[in-house]
Amino acid sequence: MTRHQQSGRTLQQQRTIMPAAAVLDSARDFFARRSGIYAAFLEKQGPNWMSLRGQGGEEIVIAATEEAGSTSVSASSYMFDAQVAQFLASLPPTNEAAAAVA
Repeated sequence: MTRHQQSGRTLQQQRTIMPAAAVLDSARDFFARRSGIYAAFLEKQGPNWMSLRGQGGEEIVIAATEEAGSTSVSASSYMFDAQVAQFLASLPPTNEAAAAVA
């Protein structure tokens, strides 16, 4: 029996063609537009990361690092895992990922 089934969903990653700064801007806008209990707002930000705070003090941390012609995006949250997955899925994929799907 596996315990901590949630732990596999707390850190999610995606690669995108968007520049890192655009990813962070997009994340800030995406989570601010969520309704009610799913909204989260900027709390802290550095050059390639941000921390958002949502309902009940829940934290979402997002980092974006440009490397080899694309941007690696990592996002972590304990309670907002579904919303984090939606955000990551909304990012335009890299050319390699798009070709793999086609």
